Amino acid sequence: MKSRNLVLTGFMGSGKTSIGLRLSYRLQIMVEDTDKLIERREGRSISDIFAREGEEYFRQQETALLKELTEGRYQRIYSVGGGTPVREENRQLLGKLGLVVYLRARPETIYERLKGDVTRPLLQCADPLGRIRELMEGRSGAYEACAHIIVDVDGKTVEEIMDIIEREAEACDGRP
Repeated sequence: MKSRNLVLTGFMGSGKTSIGLRLSYRLQIMVEDTDKLIERREGRSISDIFAREGEEYFRQQETALLKELTEGRYQRIYSVGGGTPVREENRQLLGKLGLVVYLRARPETIYERLKGDVTRPLLQCADPLGRIRELMEGRSGAYEACAHIIVDVDGKTVEEIMDIIEREAEACDGRP
């Protein structure tokens, strides 16, 4: 793969963190999770930020972080929060940051992976599967709009997904 950043996007639970970590080992490129970077800066969890400051404040922090990351000098793999691409400004910043890979999953897959996970503030409701469907429907266009590569992850192993990403990234020659 060329010396360009790789940016993993997708809905929460789509595998961004897992794939990012495994790709990091395979490609010998450092991985950064933007949610974790924000948590470190803020000194508190995403759930706490949402509860105390609200989603809009959190989204502003994401945008500010992306602006900073586009100025980085070292190659990285970035795993970004599930809602990051919703903002038009963020979609443009993601494209500047690197080759954007959308890890696409069905709502049922997401539900199975996340049921019982109380750290996801947007899923703390009476009908999490319904909420997943609603959010995914609203976000899928944004994910697709900023993606250079789309990988359907349902029914695939981590190895298969990484192979697809590497093959597609090489086909892009590191460019959109």
